[in-house]
Amino acid sequence: MAETETFVFRASLKPKIYRDFEISGTISLYALAQAIVRFFDFDFDHAFGFYNKLKGNIYESPLRYELFVDMGEDEGGDARSVKRTRVIDAFPSVGAKLRFLFDYGDEWVFLVELLTRKPKEAKVKLPRLLISAGKAPAQYFDAEEE
Repeated sequence: MAETETFVFRASLKPKIYRDFEISGTISLYALAQAIVRFFDFDFDHAFGFYNKLKGNIYESPLRYELFVDMGEDEGGDARSVKRTRVIDAFPSVGAKLRFLFDYGDEWVFLVELLTRKPKEAKVKLPRLLISAGKAPAQYFDAEEE
């Protein structure tokens, strides 16, 4: 049962740049996005979506969860809500993967995989970062760093 379980995810930008973290399976995809962005030290200030096409054109994904739906801007009408979709519904089994596209301008694309489900520990504050591998890139290009 999801209320007594937590989910351990890996969000990867590149094979050696990833974060493993633990969250409740009952939270929304919106809250999952917040956690990913926070664990990479990005500002949570852009639209985003989760997509099931793991290779190729992300916009051709048959299953899409987009913030635009929650903002009333879903032109195609076939995407699903990130605020009303729970993690347990989008990631029904261990090994399930989605691509997370954050910031449609800069296109930060993370691979998000459910690594394991485990019993919830008492007095553990979630979400919690378990492993931080690799240095996260700067979210914004700074012309002064050239």
